Amino acid sequence: MKGWMYILQCSDGSYYTGSTNDLTRRLEQHKKGEGANHTKSRLPVKLIYFEEYHRIDEAFYREKQVQGWSRKKKEALIRGNYKKLIELSKKPNPISPNL
Repeated sequence: MKGWMYILQCSDGSYYTGSTNDLTRRLEQHKKGEGANHTKSRLPVKLIYFEEYHRIDEAFYREKQVQGWSRKKKEALIRGNYKKLIELSKKPNPISPNL
């Protein structure tokens, strides 16, 4: 069964990341206030990004991955700025206090 990972922009500017096996139906649920608690109180919502997967479990895994990202990293993904996405993915080098 196919799956989608998606990002919504809420009326307050916040992002909501979710996954579903029916993107059209799920988007309509969010727009009617029948979606997640985060989106219910932040209507209207707008679909700003999605990825399609062969299986719903792949979409769910991706949802959990993206949910853990910073706002800047999500915005790089949304804009398709893969150079910035890679830059934001790099861990800073620890600085030795004895140098």
